[in-house]
Amino acid sequence: MWTFTEDTKKISRGGGISGSCFGKFFPAAIMASDTDVSLLVIVVDVNPIWWGQQAHREPEFTLAKCLDAVMVLGNSHLAMTRSNKLAVIASHCQDSYFLYPTKKSADNGGDESSSGDGKYELLSATNNQMAEEIREILSKTEVRGNSTDTLLAASLAKALCYIHRVSKELEVGQEMKSRILVIKAAEDCALQYMNFMNGIFAAQKQNILIDACVLASDSGLLQQACDITGGLYLKLPQKVALAQYLLWVFLADSEQRSQLVLPPTAHVDYRAACFCHRNLIEIGYVCSVCLSRLPSKSSCDRWSSPRRRSSSSRCNF
Repeated sequence: MWTFTEDTKKISRGGGISGSCFGKFFPAAIMASDTDVSLLVIVVDVNPIWWGQQAHREPEFTLAKCLDAVMVLGNSHLAMTRSNKLAVIASHCQDSYFLYPTKKSADNGGDESSSGDGKYELLSATNNQMAEEIREILSKTEVRGNSTDTLLAASLAKALCYIHRVSKELEVGQEMKSRILVIKAAEDCALQYMNFMNGIFAAQKQNILIDACVLASDSGLLQQACDITGGLYLKLPQKVALAQYLLWVFLADSEQRSQLVLPPTAHVDYRAACFCHRNLIEIGYVCSVCLSRLPSKSSCDRWSSPRRRSSSSRCNF
């Protein structure tokens, strides 16, 4: 065997590698305990309107190809360590759905044994359940009215609730590192600004990283989320290379990313949304009583109504 000596910094024949030198030649991820849990929650934008238009613009990149890339990332994360956990949430314009895990997977008990053909049963079961769930979601989708925005804030809240539930199920002495990856397709919805920001600050308080992979135009909300929580923001240069970018940028956790050459940090759009119209504004006025943001210098509607008038009368700017 080989021994690393402190004096000469050379390799010599001997009884083994000393403990003091082991950490210098092997990454910390290898030395980490197998009992530590790394939970990755992937939120995928499956807005049927956006993906329908995308199929006409670029037939080579469809929702099916996007989900294939998500499965590749999920399988790679699960294959890194047996203690790794995965969750996938589909963010729709009507609701948010768990693609994995589902009630069916919980009832099956999560068999992780190896099959006769050498395939890891956990990965195979994960792919099959995700494909089955997305087929069921799309088959019952009926877009009605003008509400076609992706419910991203609701999906983020559901991801945070799931992370909190998993953390309560840990054994004594176990630690868990959690992060959320949002794969965004449709445009931002200013009406969800307040709910989304509440989710961002909740994630920051729980030390949960939020990463973002944007397929279309830049997302100011996700830029703020990544900057506040310490995650990575990536606007995909080539949609057909989604799987390669996911593995390169988002497979490694926060501790391993310092050893990788990653894309440079993007400019963050910190514009806030006004409380009256939910529009993003660059310059606004803040109420001195309720801290509402308004686009113009006027009386605050929240305190001008007789039913909600306070002792300090209405808000002044």
